[in-house]
Amino acid sequence: MNVEQAIKTNTDIPIKKRTIIHLSLVQNKVNEQVALTLKPFEISVQQFNVLRILRGQKGKPANLCTINERMVTKMSNTTRLVDKLIAKQYVNRSVCKHNRRKVEISITDVGLAFLNEIDGMLFEKEEEILSEFSNAELVQLNKLLDKF
Repeated sequence: MNVEQAIKTNTDIPIKKRTIIHLSLVQNKVNEQVALTLKPFEISVQQFNVLRILRGQKGKPANLCTINERMVTKMSNTTRLVDKLIAKQYVNRSVCKHNRRKVEISITDVGLAFLNEIDGMLFEKEEEILSEFSNAELVQLNKLLDKF
């Protein structure tokens, strides 16, 4: 389906505007597919992203600022996301021993086990989403997207 069909128009769209619309449609489609994959596990894409960030810390805690900087989708409600992950016992929050004003967040063993459980399914979904592209096309696409 092309952009014009997706937004149901017969009007010619200038190429720059068409490109922006196209990127937005692709982003929405990818987010929708990932969200559907995660839905049975009762976790949002944003919560999943926080868990992956914390796993990437390799046992070292992170603060809210660090998490927010590394989020794929920047948002101001990182505290709420962490609170939900604490309720699920996927992360811990503690006060830094060296600086009592600093709050540290770390992934729990339960959180790591959860990520290990769903990693394979998410990998398969990513493969499915990109199945129409050759490796060379993906390299080219990434080079073009890097220009942003």
